[in-house]
Amino acid sequence: MVNAIQEPLAELSPAQRQVLIAIKRRGEASAEELAEALGISPSGVRQHLAALRAAGVIASRQERGRTGRPTDRFHSTDLAEAVLPKAAVDLSVELLQHIEKEDPQLISRIFKRRRDQRVEQARTQLVDKNLDEKVAFLVGFLDEEGYLADFEKLPSGAYRMTLHSCAIWGVASQYAQACTTELEFLREVLPETEVERVAHKAAGAFACGYEIRLLPAQPSTDGPIP
Repeated sequence: MVNAIQEPLAELSPAQRQVLIAIKRRGEASAEELAEALGISPSGVRQHLAALRAAGVIASRQERGRTGRPTDRFHSTDLAEAVLPKAAVDLSVELLQHIEKEDPQLISRIFKRRRDQRVEQARTQLVDKNLDEKVAFLVGFLDEEGYLADFEKLPSGAYRMTLHSCAIWGVASQYAQACTTELEFLREVLPETEVERVAHKAAGAFACGYEIRLLPAQPSTDGPIP
């Protein structure tokens, strides 16, 4: 049960949570990189890392550095999703399992209804915005839901949106429809673009990533009346 693991993890201090969020935003990071990013000493970071490792929310791998000395690089585990902000919509895995037993087709309809509701909420805020403003708004929208979202504009003019945390991971890890409707949500609110998922946490990536490219302008079909 998800609630069973949330209680001990809730004891993380604010500083430990900041270190955890910094790791998630980077995918992987060394103690030195985290210290520089957070403005605290490497020894202080290592103390927080030890606590996070003991809580089971981070793990590490060794990477051989330029000097030949291995460096520990830290990344979050699935348990980390339990201590980060959650979406306003509380999706219960247990409830979905009961619904699935009653009527498997209801699951797809539930996710579609959630997607449609979010599309409607977002569209009202996107009117009269250009694409830069739309992408920035959507990043803020998703960040408020708990996805630790950010974006960058690529040299090609496309946008790379990254969701460093999954606000519905307990559901998404068991129901593929959750991930499908997240992609559909972006495509529906940005119909003038091509949205492609380029990284997927459910497939083993540290985060979900999307590339958003403006579709080429369609030539007008209006011509002179013969």
